Amino acid sequence: MTDKLNQIGLDNRASKELSDKLNELLANYQIFYMNARGFHWNIKGEKFFELHVKFEDLYNDSLEKIDEIAERILTLGFTPLHNYEDYSGISKIKASKNVSGGKDAVQAILDGYKVLLPLERELLEMAGESNDEGTGALMSDYIREQEKLVWMYSAFLNK
Repeated sequence: MTDKLNQIGLDNRASKELSDKLNELLANYQIFYMNARGFHWNIKGEKFFELHVKFEDLYNDSLEKIDEIAERILTLGFTPLHNYEDYSGISKIKASKNVSGGKDAVQAILDGYKVLLPLERELLEMAGESNDEGTGALMSDYIREQEKLVWMYSAFLNK
């Protein structure tokens, strides 16, 4: 019976399914990160100072989450994706190009959360079904943080 469990005592099959979904989340985060970094570099206009700092906070936070997601995949006993070709092929978030307007950049961030949040909720549910507290806790934290960010970025756009 123990051969059906991975090194942390979770079902191998469920861990593989979670790892595959985590890799999908990882790919989306990598593109989200690159977009936020580009917005930070290229932002122009009246809200430059405010948004320049916000986008830096966002890409730094995304970079931390990327590392956490990859390490969770490794903890489950699998390999995180680690090249741009894989990321761009899987990600539902598309790379932004030549975005320098504040409202366009913030809308792109909100569009990214429309992809990330459902993936995280799906992972939270999958983690609960397989008693994977580690993945569940991670997703719960991300969801809570990002729901607040969606509210704040939406308020910036008067939505």
